[in-house]
Amino acid sequence: MHNYILDSLILYGVFIVGEILLFLTLCHMLYQRRSPTSLISWLLFMVVLPYFSVLLYFLIGKRKQPDSRSKSSLEIKSSGGESAVEVNSIDGILRSNGITGVSEQNSFELITDSVKAFETMMDEIQKADKSISMSTYVFKNDAVTKQILDALVQKVSQGVHVRVLIDSLGSYTIYFFQGAFKKLRQAGGEVRFFMPLLRLPYRNYINLRNHRKIYLFDENTLLSGGMNLSDKYLGPTKSPGQWEDVLFKTEGEATYQYAQIFENDWAYATGEPLRQAALTSGGVHGDANIQVLPSGPDIKGDALYKALISTIHAAKERIWIVTPYFVPDESLFLALKIAKLKGVDVKLITPKTSNQLIADLGRSSYMRELAECGIDLVLYNGSMLHAKAILLDREATMIGSVNIDNRSLLLNYEVVSFAYSETIINEVDAWMQGFMVNAEYQMPEASKIRRIAENFMRILAPQL
Repeated sequence: MHNYILDSLILYGVFIVGEILLFLTLCHMLYQRRSPTSLISWLLFMVVLPYFSVLLYFLIGKRKQPDSRSKSSLEIKSSGGESAVEVNSIDGILRSNGITGVSEQNSFELITDSVKAFETMMDEIQKADKSISMSTYVFKNDAVTKQILDALVQKVSQGVHVRVLIDSLGSYTIYFFQGAFKKLRQAGGEVRFFMPLLRLPYRNYINLRNHRKIYLFDENTLLSGGMNLSDKYLGPTKSPGQWEDVLFKTEGEATYQYAQIFENDWAYATGEPLRQAALTSGGVHGDANIQVLPSGPDIKGDALYKALISTIHAAKERIWIVTPYFVPDESLFLALKIAKLKGVDVKLITPKTSNQLIADLGRSSYMRELAECGIDLVLYNGSMLHAKAILLDREATMIGSVNIDNRSLLLNYEVVSFAYSETIINEVDAWMQGFMVNAEYQMPEASKIRRIAENFMRILAPQL
């Protein structure tokens, strides 16, 4: 009898503690002023898995959470190459959200070939004589990165300051087995991981990953886009399984702004004092007008998200989107449907099948609804399409690390560039049209079970 009473008290106590945790979690969500969609999603999750969902919420549910351990706000400064007047409506809305205006006289080279990307990367490493700073989400230990690391070791021996910043979750294998960096570290190069996974949970925001790709050489030349560092993205030869992706190379004011982003990320990851980025060499580098836009927990507000919503509503001619993962929130989703109803040419260019089953399930319901509205689905049949870019009328193109999903747009540390020059827009146009040649234009029929799974994933969409 005594044991029965004791067991009952323990179970009752656990139940009470669990209910208190659920109540406190709900209060925390309300305090954060989450969107109704996100709030409902978490509430449904708590109904299905009440106690596990509380743990998961505090691991991955946090977003912009300022405290003593948070990353400092990122404010990009201009070195004087900023346009004195607003170039267009996109520039205007970004400026009104605290983003530095368009920089002029940049050079720009679009790189869509994996071999060309590798050759450019290796060439810039070889030419660097002062510093090399690299930030990536994925760094695989393979034959391609071995060549890159060997080249970096050689540059360190020549007195070049080499820093490599890697996201610990995106590169979890090499995070736990760091032998590949032994020679580079012994030579004097620095390798650090963003938000190490082995930190205590209360000191870490595991949900907020650094998805930025920034490759800087002497702080004068930049490579950026969607390519990580592995043989899936680039290499000395073209392999059958290599993914379709994009980099761009630029020099000028835009490079200085990317350097500021890297320095802020590096200071947070290392705990070192923030180093001021070196000004790029002056003069005219080209005729490209570029606006650099970081997004994530270190940016006040959601300038990128707001700019996309505003621009989609304002579009008159076309909105072409290239993205590997498509799980939009309701506002962006509705904006695309309204644009189509207005007669805008809306195209979603995405892999027929991506490398993530959950992402494919998560996107399918949205894509079927887009197709019902008459929006063109371009399901690329080639290798995995990992590039991220948008064409907005004949006015702008956006290239960078951002996928069209909640995680990229509202959670991760990301960076994109808006380019407003006609030659760049035409080049991106031609590149996108290349995907339309080898593509299908209809979603495959789904079984009833598949349909249920797809629709159920909409409940989890805000967390994908």
